[in-house]
Formats: sequence, C-alpha cells, structure tokens
Amino acid sequence: MLLDKIKGVSSGTLLNKIKYFFCARKVGHAGTLDPIATGMFVICFGKATKLAKYLLNFDKKYKVVAKLGISTNTFDSDGKIRRISPVRLHDNELKQCIQSFIGIKKQIPPMFSALKHNGVPLYKYARQGIEITRKPRNVHIYDCRLLKKSNDIIELYIYCSKGTYVRSIINDIGEYLSCGAHVIELRRLSIGYFECSSMVTFKNLENIYYNNAFSDLEVLRKLDTLLVSVDNIKNMCMTINT
Repeated sequence: MLLDKIKGVSSGTLLNKIKYFFCARKVGHAGTLDPIATGMFVICFGKATKLAKYLLNFDKKYKVVAKLGISTNTFDSDGKIRRISPVRLHDNELKQCIQSFIGIKKQIPPMFSALKHNGVPLYKYARQGIEITRKPRNVHIYDCRLLKKSNDIIELYIYCSKGTYVRSIINDIGEYLSCGAHVIELRRLSIGYFECSSMVTFKNLENIYYNNAFSDLEVLRKLDTLLVSVDNIKNMCMTINT
C-alpha cells in the first residue's frame, strides 16, 4: 500500500496502526520517514514484505522547506538549536550553491538516523551525546532545484538515489552558505515509478475502518481495494534492476 504519511507520527507507530486496521500478521516497509515528514510510505503485507528490500533501492523525489540562519543537532525543527547566524546572500549565490549539490556526492549519514552501529540505531547514541564515526557513502543527486524563496525560507525539489538524507543536504547547504539551515517541512513525492497520485490518506483508512455502516467483512474488502498488487511491485523491481 502507498500510504500518505501524516506529520508528527513515527513510521513505527504508523506501521502498528496499519497492522491493526488490516488485521495483518506481518507488515514491513520500504524505508522510514522522519516524524516531521509526510508523503509516500510504502507498506508491505505478508509475503510481499520480502520485496521491501528491493523497493529500498529505488530513487526518490522530495519537496523540502528549510529555514536558513539556524542549524540544529538533528538537521530539522525537531532538534535542539546549535547555532543562529545572520543570513546575508544574493539569490545568485543561493542558486549556485544549490546547483553544486547535483551529481554523485559523498554524504555522511547523520547521527540522528536509524542506521545501526553494533546493532544499535545511531539516534540512540546521539541522544546520549555519543558521536560515532560514520563512513561517507556515495549518493546521486539527479536534480536539486529552488522552487521558492521568501526571506530566510527556501523550498526545494530534490530527486535523489537510495540512501540519501535530505536533512543532510539542507544542513550542508547551510554550511556552504556559512549561515546554517534546517528542515521545517519534508514531503516524499515518489518512490521509483510510484507517484503521489496513487497514495492513500490515513484519514481515508480511518473513515473505512470506523464506519459503523460496514460489517467487518465489508471493511476488509474495502481496505483490500486500496492495496497495490504484488505483481505490480515485482514488475517494477525487475525493471529497475535490469
């Protein structure tokens, strides 16, 4: 299922709610989203969970809103402020900065992430003030484009490869401009060939599940109509990996 994730809820919490709605024994996902983020969250059920690892390899598209002049320890508005700096730059300087991020780049994963070190997520170390050395990895930024600028707020469109942290891009833009920056809104628009027009809202799921006019069987049937077939996912995996 292609769920339009709601803001302010962790991916794990949302996954448990979906498992409850569908009376599913086994659920998985194809990449988490931060609590601050919204947009495409791919959820797999039953045998389809085996395909999740292949879906992780797909390119992704995002729209991100960032605030210049303030950097945080998590690189987004959920974190603690590390530095406040004046923002003095020309539009051409900003555009040149953004353009410089296009291409294959080395990116160091943020400490506040779900990546594991010795079996423990990095964010748990970060919360204890422990810094773990992370190896930089190659990511491909196919497109990074300024959509809008209003005072110290910028809105970007980013099309990138798997494993790319948009929060890190924004933090790096802030460092490039010597003023700091952090994410205030983030929306995943697509994963592979799956576009946002195919997403199901959480509100829609609630309206079906809690509708007293439907029997339990009718609820399950209506929820099943919102699922993407396994064959569609398999076909996309074969296309991407050939």
